[in-house]
Parts: sequence; C-alpha cells; structure tokens
Amino acid sequence: MSAKSWLLASCILGSAAIVPAGAAHAQDAAQDAASSGGLEEIIVTARKREESVQTVPVAVMAISEKVIQQRDITSIEKIAAATPNLNVGRASNGSGAQLTLRGIGSSSTSIGIEQSVAVVVDGAYYGQGRIINEGFFDLKRVEVLKGPQALFFGKNATAGVISLATNDPGQDREFIARAAYEFRSRQYQGELIASGPLTDTLGLRVAVRGSLMDGGYYRNVSVNRTYTTVDIRNLLAGGSGNPIGHVATPAPERQPGEKEFLGRVTLKYTPTDRLSMVLKGSYNYNHVNNSSWNYVAYNCGLASGVSQLTGYACGTDFVTHQNNMPADIAANFPFAKKDGALYNRYRSWAINSAITYDLDNVTISSVTNYNTNNNRWTCACDFQSSNNGTWATENSTWKAFSQELRAQTAFDGPINLMVGGLYQKTKRDFDQYVMFAGLRDDQASPANRFVASAKTSFTDGETAALFGQVNWELVDKLELAGGVRYTHETKKSFFTQPYNNLGVQGIFRDRNDPDGLGEVRANQVFNDWSPEVTLTWKPQQGILVYGAYKTAYKSGGFSNGGINSKFSNDPLADLTFNPEKARGFEAGIKTTLADNQLRLNLVGFTYAYDDLQVDFFNSPIFAFQTLTANARTKGVEVDFEFAPRNVPGLNVHGSVNYTHARYTSFPQAPCYAGQTPAQGCTLIGGLDARQNLNGRPLSVAPEWTGAFGVGYETPVSDGYKFGLNVDTRFSSSYLASGFGNPFSRQGKYAVLDAGVRFAAEDDNWQIAVIGKNLTNRFVVTGVVDGPSTGGGTGTAGGIRADQLGFGNLPRTVQVQVTKRF
Repeated sequence: MSAKSWLLASCILGSAAIVPAGAAHAQDAAQDAASSGGLEEIIVTARKREESVQTVPVAVMAISEKVIQQRDITSIEKIAAATPNLNVGRASNGSGAQLTLRGIGSSSTSIGIEQSVAVVVDGAYYGQGRIINEGFFDLKRVEVLKGPQALFFGKNATAGVISLATNDPGQDREFIARAAYEFRSRQYQGELIASGPLTDTLGLRVAVRGSLMDGGYYRNVSVNRTYTTVDIRNLLAGGSGNPIGHVATPAPERQPGEKEFLGRVTLKYTPTDRLSMVLKGSYNYNHVNNSSWNYVAYNCGLASGVSQLTGYACGTDFVTHQNNMPADIAANFPFAKKDGALYNRYRSWAINSAITYDLDNVTISSVTNYNTNNNRWTCACDFQSSNNGTWATENSTWKAFSQELRAQTAFDGPINLMVGGLYQKTKRDFDQYVMFAGLRDDQASPANRFVASAKTSFTDGETAALFGQVNWELVDKLELAGGVRYTHETKKSFFTQPYNNLGVQGIFRDRNDPDGLGEVRANQVFNDWSPEVTLTWKPQQGILVYGAYKTAYKSGGFSNGGINSKFSNDPLADLTFNPEKARGFEAGIKTTLADNQLRLNLVGFTYAYDDLQVDFFNSPIFAFQTLTANARTKGVEVDFEFAPRNVPGLNVHGSVNYTHARYTSFPQAPCYAGQTPAQGCTLIGGLDARQNLNGRPLSVAPEWTGAFGVGYETPVSDGYKFGLNVDTRFSSSYLASGFGNPFSRQGKYAVLDAGVRFAAEDDNWQIAVIGKNLTNRFVVTGVVDGPSTGGGTGTAGGIRADQLGFGNLPRTVQVQVTKRF
C-alpha cells in the first residue's frame, strides 16, 4: 500500500466527525469546562506580558490552542476566516497580499508597501505580505489586536496586529501524530510532534508537517492560445518581422496543486526559576502550480457579460482561465520553468531567540530574530489568458535581523515602568522579467530575446526605536498609563530597467537612457513620535472600563516593482512614498457576569489616517504610483460568550461589528478604468484622469460584520466524548476597489462552518472532520482591473474593465485522525 493510500485509509476510519469550529473568542471554555460549566480564563499578551483577556484595556480576539487544532487554523487566511472584520486577499504579484482590519489595509500591487496589519510571530515582527505563504502549525495561541498598536508591537501596525505564539517544550514527554485528507483539493497531510525534557533544565520540541495536493480548490478552464511574436529589428527595418506563433497550453485544470513542508525545532533552557531561554529554528517550503490561481473574472465590463480577455462568461464561482508560458520561449527565459509551467515557489528560514530574566521586581526580556524568504514565480500576468497575453517571472529575496530588549517593573507601589528598544536591519533584492505585445529581438542574448522589459532593484533599511510607558495607579482601581515610541528609520534604494526591447524604448527608460534618469536612487530618512495614553477603571471584580488615545506609524518607502516611464518627469516621486500615520480614540467596557457564565464586551473607536498608502497603475504614463490619502474609520463592536453551569460543555458565542471607513481627503484620486465624466471622472491635460473620492468608502470595508456560533461537548460513555459546533460569519456588501469602482462590489454574504468529533476522554486519540464554507460561497477580498480591458477613461464613451477578484477558498471537508503517545 502506498503512503498516500495508507494515509487516506487511516483518515476515512474516522469519517464520523467534523471538528468543532467554535468562534475565536476562547471556545476552549466549552471543552475544558465540560464537567463544571462556566467560562474559562483566557490569557493574552496584548501588552507583552501575560494577562487575562478581560483585564487588558485592548480590543483583542484570542484563538486558543484547542480551537486552532479543531478548526485547522494554520494560515493567515484561515485566521481571517475566523475573524469577522479581518479580510485577507491573496494576490499574485506585488506584496502578495492585502490584509484589511476595520476597513484599513494596504494595497497588494506594490512589493515595497508593508502591511498596515502587522504580523508578529513569537514576539518578532514580520511585515511582508508574502507571510501569507507561510504555514503555521503547533500554535499555542493566536491574538488579533484591533486598531493602532504602535507602543508594544514595533512599527507598521496602523490597523492592528496578528500575533502568533508557537508551542514550547513542556515538562512532560509528548508525541503526537496527525493525518488528514481534504476531499475537494485531494490534499494529503501528515504531522508529527515530539516534545519533552532532555535534562532537568533543557527541553526539546520537534514539529514537522507535510502536505500534498493531487487536485485543487479552483478549476482552470482554457484552450490553447497562440502568442505571436515579431522581431522588432526586422520590423523597424521595413520587414515583416518574421512572425512566429508560440503555443501557450492551458495551465493545470486543478489549482493550486500545493506542496508544502514545514519544520520547527525548539530548545528551551531554564537553569533557574528566574531565567528562561528559548531558541527556535524554522523552515517553510510552499509550491503551487499557478501564482494567480485564485483570480476570477467575476464582473465583466461588456454588457454581454463576456470577458474582454478570454471570451468566457464572467461569474461568481471558483473558475479561472489561464495558460502556461509558451514552452519554446520559457526554455531560455530567466526564472521560468523549461516547460513554461506557471508556479509560485516560496521558501523561508527563521531563527528566533527569546530570553526572559526575572529579578525581584523587574522582568528583562529579549527577542532576537533573523528571517529570510525567497519567492519566485511565473505569472500569466493578464490573469485571464488571451492570445495577446502577458507573462512575467520574478525572483525576490527578503532578509531581516531584529533585536528587541525591554524591562518591565512590578513594584508594590502605585507607579511601574516599561522601557525598551528595537533595532532592525533589512534588505530586499528584486528582479523581474516581463514579456508582452508580441515583442522579440533576435539579436539580443538568449535570456532577453523575448523580454519586453526587465527590472532590478534593492532596498536596504535600518530602524532604531526607543519606547517606554509609565503605569500610575491614581487611586484604588483607577490606573493611568502613558507611553511613547520614537522611531528613526532610513532606507537606501536603487531601481533600474537594465533591458528594454527596442519596441518599448520610447516608453520605458533603461540604465543607459540618454536623459540621465535611467537609474533611480533614493535615500530616505523618517522620524516619528507615537504617543499613547490609556485610562483604566475596575469598579468591581469582573468589570473593566477603559479609554485610550492612540497613535501609530507605518514606514514610507520605495516601490521596487514599479516602472520608470519616459512619460514621467519625476521617476523618483513615482517610486517613493510617505509614511502612513494614525491617531484617534477608543473606549470600551469588558464584563464577566452571572457567576462567570457570561462575557459581554463593548468597544467604540474613531481613528484618523494621514497619508494612507494607495498604489495604482497610471496607464497614460505607464507608471505605478503610490499615492497617499487621508481617511477616517469609526465604529462599534460587541461580543459575547455564554457557558451555563447547568449545561456543562455548552458554549454560545458571537459578535456584531459596525465600521464606517471613508476617505476624508482624496480629491485627486485616479479614475477607475472606463469611468465617464457622468460618473465623476475628469481628464486633466487630455491624459490624466482624476476623480474626487472625498467621503467615499475604502477598499474591503464592510459596514456590518459579525459571527455567531454554538459549541457543545459531552461524555457519551466511559472513556469517550463527543463534540459538535456550528459557526457562521457574515458581512454586509463592500467595494473591493480602493478607487470607488461600483462594479467591484462584493455582495453581502454569510459562510457556515460546522463539525463534530469523537475522541477518547483523555484526548489520547481523536477522529474528526473539519468543514468550512459549507455554503460554498464565493467571496472577493481584493480586486484588480483586467489588464488590456476597458478604455476611454474620462470620456463619454468609456468602457469599463473586467473585474478580476482575489477569491476565497470554496467548501472544504477534511477528515483528521490524531493519536497521542
């Protein structure tokens, strides 16, 4: 029997259960408290120290270890699927992702823009959108902190923080084997964890996971496409161009065909009760058969409803239409597979060291991190392939070293302090090769023969920050906390297009351009003060009232994947952008009521954002430009959890969120493709098309979101237990476009997760089935205009572009078997 057949047979043994999919608000309660009822305390580290979620003056949603395992929450996308007002859009190129929380997010089209929703893993900052390709498993806890979080989580957290903590070795020996099979994608998955003490003071934990898809989530439907190239030199000399037809075969029908391997080794050394040292090393490998496998033409620009690119009808389904790069071109094309197959390959390595030393009244902590990732792809970069297709390849590498040191006092007196510092050094190297417009140069090198334009770029960054906070107990049960972070940041960048085909040398500058602007260099310096003040009142046990004034800062930077266009007089301005800043107020009340059976929390917020970073392609001048706009978000969030003592094992939970996110100043915003004067678009100088977006909604900013779920677990006989969950997540409609395009609208929706499980009462083994998006609802979480679609922008005859959306995962059902030794 093959390994895959054995794994499938093992999984099907337990096909009687869907794992509970409880809401992220600590559904651990229902499992751990099955015998006694009531709520369980949830510990979070929202202020970089362990506190109960109900006593920390921060809007935070915590996902416990059991819920992570039961819902298979093992990626940033799956965290978003469990968090009502967090959305993640998986993108092909640029930064690779658009993370949006409370209506604030960062464009996916520029690799130089770091996310407004910061990701922190074991205390270290990971700001790159490609973090979406990381798989996270063997997690201890996930926290989603909402709103600006500058003081405790470093830079670039203007919208919030996703904080993940991985498991350390414990005092007891632990061996876990887990096998799973997902039916739609035909994905086989295996996981092994071994943990325990090596000596009285040294522990080791080794965790590995591998998966392989025989199929995929999306279906690719296409036909052979003929891409015709002409030799530009022959054509300019008056010849025919010697046209050659190149066959582009359809990409694999089932996508993404993912292959993944994850590994982590953890050493924990505790020589005394006061000193703890944890060293983690991790590796991640992820390969898919198409970098844009989740791009769907869901709203076509033509009245016929047919795509201007492919001729296929547009629809809200899990179907795409993409072709491989022609194999004869790919044979010598840089970073392409020799057969022309589309792909995305992501590899990362990380080393993380955390040291904690407790003195009598002071705790000193240190987090040292080095991480690097490399991402390569071949993209059908019209995203829905046509005979006039565009293909590109990219190779980008990111390296980051950081050191954070902080001290926190715990005196008996009314005043306590926290002080610390952060140093980070980063480097990005970027190369991209693009083919389009049927261009070829038979006298160029083999690598450049079919290249229309190539890019190379780098950015070296350095950050130093100092931060501190004073906590002052003004009177009994009333505390004032004030702090500030000072950030000094430098970025040194370079960009050039080393090769351009003769056919585009009138459009793109290259390194030897005679106007002297062929090489763009930027030396940027940023300084920022981000203060924060919080007043906390605890009138009685189980009630916390707080109000806070917060600010935040996100780096300015350099768009490494931009374009140096000859139509632009200032390429430096096109490629650089200003920092993003936030300031505002938040107030809330957290209550634990009814003899610890009910949690009921309420928070209201209002934040202003200056220089919100918005990236777009300015087609009249063939340039990517990062503009900045001002915006405001305000809203109210309510969440609850109920675990009655008279029904042990029952847990009812839910939330309702209202968010109003609008531009306050964006008077010269770009028009969306095909926008007419009647729709608010004005031509400036006969070329530049602009509109006023003041008061218009931001991208992926639904006004209403929420969740509701029920979980129940109970013993069924001696030595066995049974559990089930039903959870739904809902959203009102929103615009996926950041430029007010009404045709990008995602309608209101609700998705359903449900499950059951059967297990030994001592958790020695478990058989489960995990079901997600059981309504099979297609949802768009980001959008781009279809390349080469639409036209006439700013004129009465405007034709709107096809809307290509970043789609979510369809219905999935996974059988899972877990055994502990």
